[in-house]
Amino acid sequence: MKHLRHSFNRFLLIFFFLTGFFFQSSFAQPVVGLDNWFNRETNAKTGQPFHYLWTDTEWSGYSRWGEIFTSMGARTTTIEKPLASVLKNIDVYIIVDPDTTTESKTPNYIMPDDVKAIKKWVKRGGVLAVLANDAPNCEFTHLNRLMKNFGMQFNHVVLHPVTGTEFEMGASTAFEDHPVFKGVSKIYIKEVSDINLSRNARSLLTENGKVLIAETAYGKGYVFAIGDPWIYNEYIDHDRLPSGFENRKAAENLTGFLLGKVPPTP
Repeated sequence: MKHLRHSFNRFLLIFFFLTGFFFQSSFAQPVVGLDNWFNRETNAKTGQPFHYLWTDTEWSGYSRWGEIFTSMGARTTTIEKPLASVLKNIDVYIIVDPDTTTESKTPNYIMPDDVKAIKKWVKRGGVLAVLANDAPNCEFTHLNRLMKNFGMQFNHVVLHPVTGTEFEMGASTAFEDHPVFKGVSKIYIKEVSDINLSRNARSLLTENGKVLIAETAYGKGYVFAIGDPWIYNEYIDHDRLPSGFENRKAAENLTGFLLGKVPPTP
């Protein structure tokens, strides 16, 4: 009888451990929010939202990047105005290519209340990824009012211009020793703005004295920045890119790295 009680107690211990583990894991699933407020373009033919969205499966979208996030256990969602009440429900916030007046008749600029909410959220442990664009395809003035808080400022320039299918013109290989580039020898970045750094911000990719990718810690949170939408569907795989480019590998590394920066659930 004593042996049976011991076995039963052991069974209960394992049962509660396993069920407790899965219960906690279900609540610990990281949530990745992609902005559709500052980037709010619509397709002229269909009138539907498009361009750098999870739901956009054309070359212009981020559907493939979204699939990488979900394959790593995250849940993806789309974010309207980043109110504090909205941000508190996500772990990773991605802002891509804020609209200019040529992309939207009434752009939603990054305003002081947005800056305040995003800063506070990052400081408390939020993970922010900003993928801007080159000039004149990105609204830098208001974006930089946010980024200066993290020691970063995008420059209104176009680097890495690529002519036609001369893909090597957009090749980058001079990476810092960093998890985002582990096992990666070459990536493709077409038409990118560079970043001026201050405070504790550091470069992950510098070419000819120009910082193309940067990162920083801010409070309990983290900020990643690049001056290009970079890994959208057109340039994440080899639909167009020659096989020597490893954007997919870099995207997988970046995805895992961003999720790894999410603070553990208490």
